[in-house]
Amino acid sequence: MLLLDRVDKTYPNGVRALERFSADIPQGEIVAIIGGSGCGKSTLLRAVAGLDRASAGLVSLDGATIEAPHAKIGIIFQEPRLLPWLSVADNIGFGLGDLPKDVRRERVATALTRVGLADKAKAWPRELSGGQAQRVAIARALVPQPEVLLLDEPFSALDAFTRADLQDHLLDLWADTRPTLLLVTHDVDEAVVLADRVLVMRPRPGRLFDDITINLTRPRDRASPLFESFKRRVLTALDRSLDLSVPDGAGKSAAGDAMWW
Repeated sequence: MLLLDRVDKTYPNGVRALERFSADIPQGEIVAIIGGSGCGKSTLLRAVAGLDRASAGLVSLDGATIEAPHAKIGIIFQEPRLLPWLSVADNIGFGLGDLPKDVRRERVATALTRVGLADKAKAWPRELSGGQAQRVAIARALVPQPEVLLLDEPFSALDAFTRADLQDHLLDLWADTRPTLLLVTHDVDEAVVLADRVLVMRPRPGRLFDDITINLTRPRDRASPLFESFKRRVLTALDRSLDLSVPDGAGKSAAGDAMWW
């Protein structure tokens, strides 16, 4: 269980990025965090990663407080951040140094096949397209079998077709060991495609406005009326989160499900 208990973050310059953000995330759940610019999404992810300590409140995993990078928590950034001096296979296997060579080799080969890059094992990162490089980053993050994987807008720099393809690859790899996924995104479609729950944040300071359960079976049909209904629900919550006339705690409402968008 990943627990965020009244997490606050105030920077030295006095800017309060997070205010009493709380969420319980069971093992294996996929949760998307979405909200307007400057609402503290990436700050929250850094606190969970142990890269940036919260000013108050608690982040814990299975009862252990997270205050520094943790072996059970992996992260994927917007840029692939591959090591240019290592081959594709060696990049994927970089975090498996404590395993026997045959086990490491098998895991890397399986991951390469699952992301459709079996023929690129000996290639250098500079020889890959943007989508291929991000596939390598996904495989690298998942082969150590982390308990929690954090994703900070990992597909935002890619075209729509490549983004949809990588979402499918991510779910395919996730299904092997079902780690908890915590995804920051600006893309409502992506949030509804991937997530079991969507947490909508309210900005300045960042706080939880709505917690929306996406109870759709996978694989999800982006063209279905039910998918569109969930998109409207998230879009409505986003719109209300930016309206200063709507008080905190008013996000738990189905109002607006039938709005024009």
